[in-house]
Amino acid sequence: MLTGKKAVIFDMDGSLVDSMWIWPEVDRIFMKKYELTPPDSFHRDIEGMSYTETARYFVDTFRMSRTVEQVMQEWRDMTIRLYSEKVYPKPGAVRFLDAMRQKGVALGIATSNDRRIADAALTARGLAPYFDSVRTSCEVSAGKPAPDVYLKVAEDLSVDPSACLVFEDVPKGILAGKNAGMEVCAVDDEFSRPLEAEKKQLADYFIHDYNEIFTHSYERCD
Repeated sequence: MLTGKKAVIFDMDGSLVDSMWIWPEVDRIFMKKYELTPPDSFHRDIEGMSYTETARYFVDTFRMSRTVEQVMQEWRDMTIRLYSEKVYPKPGAVRFLDAMRQKGVALGIATSNDRRIADAALTARGLAPYFDSVRTSCEVSAGKPAPDVYLKVAEDLSVDPSACLVFEDVPKGILAGKNAGMEVCAVDDEFSRPLEAEKKQLADYFIHDYNEIFTHSYERCD
């Protein structure tokens, strides 16, 4: 998995940290407050979207009178405390980060989340110093499955995309890494478990947790 790799790039939510549980609750509270009814395609519609793209989806789909920035700020107010106090790394993740640092492998984050939320989550768990680049999809032209955010992180790290390994938890994120010309390891997460077969079909590898990398018990998907 790591042969020839000079950089490892992580999606954050559901891939590096266990945080996907936050967003269904945020959606539930927000929709109840504004009396919104989501379409049947809601979850697949927003999968992979950047924080800004998701807020724009809400404003446009539900014809809200609030601005995109107002929606984003309301979500920030609801979530930053939760990320700071109740979000933790995936099993084995910190051990893996330490191992990569010792090997001199560059580390980056390519997240669809908001910058301030990402910084709060990484800082609260002492993860921020590990990363040479942290980028969000709001900082590039298009969110996942477009490759833009992964290519931006690779550029920051001065590493060719072909020498990068990506860790992702949802199909559109996996596609973003593949579209960037990178190998991708899919990560098990409770909230994307119904999509496991699709994840394995798209990815190069699959892990339940990062400890499997040390025991070479991860699954090859090719």
